[in-house]
Amino acid sequence: MQKLEVFGANKLKGQIKISGSKNASLPILAASILSSKKIILKNLPNVKDIETMINLLKSLGSKVKSSQNQILINNYSQKKKFASYNLVKTMRAGILVLGPLLAKYKLAKVSLPGGCAIGTRPVDIHLKALSKLGVKYKIDQGYVIAKAPKGLKGNKIKFPKISVGATENLIIAASLAKGTSVLSNCAIEPEINDLVNFLNKMGCNIKWIAKRTIKIVGVSKLKEISYSVMFDRIEAGTYLIAAAITEGNLKIKNIIPEIIMTEINVLKKLGSKIKIKKNEIQIIGNKKIKTIKIKTAPYPGFPTDLQAQIMVLLCKANKSTVIQEDIFENRFMHVAELNRMGAKISINGNKAILTGNINFAPAELMATDLRASVSLILAALTAKGKSVINRIYHLDRGYENIEKKLKQVGAKIRRVN
Repeated sequence: MQKLEVFGANKLKGQIKISGSKNASLPILAASILSSKKIILKNLPNVKDIETMINLLKSLGSKVKSSQNQILINNYSQKKKFASYNLVKTMRAGILVLGPLLAKYKLAKVSLPGGCAIGTRPVDIHLKALSKLGVKYKIDQGYVIAKAPKGLKGNKIKFPKISVGATENLIIAASLAKGTSVLSNCAIEPEINDLVNFLNKMGCNIKWIAKRTIKIVGVSKLKEISYSVMFDRIEAGTYLIAAAITEGNLKIKNIIPEIIMTEINVLKKLGSKIKIKKNEIQIIGNKKIKTIKIKTAPYPGFPTDLQAQIMVLLCKANKSTVIQEDIFENRFMHVAELNRMGAKISINGNKAILTGNINFAPAELMATDLRASVSLILAALTAKGKSVINRIYHLDRGYENIEKKLKQVGAKIRRVN
């Protein structure tokens, strides 16, 4: 099994081009099922979750041609309605094919999802909302078996809590439903806007009518489309934190800074110097890292997907602090590994209490999920000596060419078998 060797501690200097967004690409790939016309998608990241989703589309009968970061999808012969456990087990986004299959065929059988081992992420919100569009479902031997004999019908739906996946699934499903749907208490992550832009370009009729309320008028015809996926804001945030933690000087390119202002403002408060241009950010890390309390929250709050990374930076801050995880339960699995590197972090429910002024020591480490694995790399970049990170298949699910990108800016890092 492959692992990463990281030799700290170098200051990172240079520029990094940010890849397309994994979390935008996955729902857009799922939404492609709606159409029988040709679809070209550009700027897709070359990561394992995207490969899995493409394989899932192929298993449903889609014809997919890939070249570098672009794919051509043809669904003219796509007729299957069954998404198997073998494909859905490694990623949560597999459940996103449920909405489009029901919209197109009135029938679907989709495995309950896998993915990272963080919390339960129940699909109940998806299913209860879909039932308001006329879907009847049961769960049998780990599969959701759903049907809408009379087709999907528009309705008013208020989500009981903000859920990115449920918002995406319902937007996709309602796009072909008869009549009008109004979804309220929606997630408003930038990736959802990207999905809406994609669907509208394809011929759907969707618009935001309030901050967390969206109106969808069902359509019956879709058209050919070529679409470029947005940048990966979590990857951008990760490299910004990497610069801050190594006292580096990095230019982060191929981004839209307005989308990540929450993260930029946090890093400024912690002492980093940041210059913002149209499609890039320059960050210069500061030796003295200040401290703040962090609470994860739905967008535009601080993203849960950067919680592990910011924790590493706050361990080096000048005082103790607290991180509160309000999105997912069980998302502190990186803490035990960071403590093995010399951190002093204790957990109390959904709060992590951090002691500051930590100098990380190198260690042999084990990744537990996608974002935890990258936090271990960040800690290792600051530790003098050699750290080894095992189980990096988690990392390959969501970061394109991470060791290559880090090497280009001066990190000593290599992949070994």
